[in-house]
Amino acid sequence: MFLFCGRRSDRMKGLLWMGNGFLLLYKRFEDGSLSWPRTQEEAVELTEEQFHHLMLGLNPVNPKIKEVNPSKIA
Repeated sequence: MFLFCGRRSDRMKGLLWMGNGFLLLYKRFEDGSLSWPRTQEEAVELTEEQFHHLMLGLNPVNPKIKEVNPSKIA
């Protein structure tokens, strides 16, 4: 799987080869943004556990849970 992130870092796209074509995955984080490598030298290969951290919106290399206060809907 190859993962991509745009400039805003609040959305992520993934390409997964399925044997006869690619599956395109898209995830948008509701609150916050990703800490994402910006150069080829910063890119890393993730373990399955690190991938799960990324899907939770955590930094996969150094996961830290921070307190989030979602805005209330009036």
